[in-house]
Amino acid sequence: MLDSPTREHLETLQQLMADGDFLVLTGAGISTPSGIPDYRNSDGVRRGRQPMMYQEFLAAPESRRRYWARAMLGWPRVRQARPNAAHDALAGLQRQGLISNLITQNVDTLHDQAGSHDVIELHGSLHRVMCLDCGQRSERDAIQQLMEQQNPYLAGVDAVQAPDGDTLLDPAFEARFQVPHCPHCAGQRMKPDVVFFGENVAQHTAARAMNAAETAGGMLVVGSSLMAYSAFRLCRVIADRGRPLIAINLGKTRADELLDLKIEASCERLLPLLALALALER
Repeated sequence: MLDSPTREHLETLQQLMADGDFLVLTGAGISTPSGIPDYRNSDGVRRGRQPMMYQEFLAAPESRRRYWARAMLGWPRVRQARPNAAHDALAGLQRQGLISNLITQNVDTLHDQAGSHDVIELHGSLHRVMCLDCGQRSERDAIQQLMEQQNPYLAGVDAVQAPDGDTLLDPAFEARFQVPHCPHCAGQRMKPDVVFFGENVAQHTAARAMNAAETAGGMLVVGSSLMAYSAFRLCRVIADRGRPLIAINLGKTRADELLDLKIEASCERLLPLLALALALER
């Protein structure tokens, strides 16, 4: 049962979103109930080691070997993850025309799996792999199969899961790793089709996200600390236009001073209630 403040916040959010022109922006917090770790704690501080930077990935074959060795072991958990009640609720809201657009910082495709459409993937998708030499894309499952065939010594190795399909792997396992060649050009500079730390969001994706923010009647942030500027700047657009900016998030966000309302509650619990309330109003 919801406590009184949360119930009142839900009613306020219901009233604000009744017109169906709200943009929704989601972050890692919506996928943690599906078993995918997040990068930051409730204070917005990054957990554990720093992720590999884009410049480091490009700089040396050893860096790419290290990345792919860890990612090969991390992929099964991402691949097996399934949408939770929060993803399902947003898909339902979109089907009923109760949200204008959906932007996600996540790279797990769980929104698509839940039935959402035209999702703006701000940081790409782990389900695709791109060749930096020829520009062609491949399905991650196909590349995973190649890696497993070429690196049987890693079968059964246990590694601690980290965010975005990474793992904490003993460096001793990395030196022998065979990095897969591109199926299209045989190049060996394969990269997951995601935005690394230190890399810019693709121009056309950034433009789509900005247009969605500029035309929205308000924005609901779900499960994001908004520490990444690519997401925070969308909040600035909403606030600068005097439109309501709401967050459902457990912990600090970079936009706390801009928020009109912050609901510190489980999105997996709250979003289905919101979807039901809005549907009953129709």
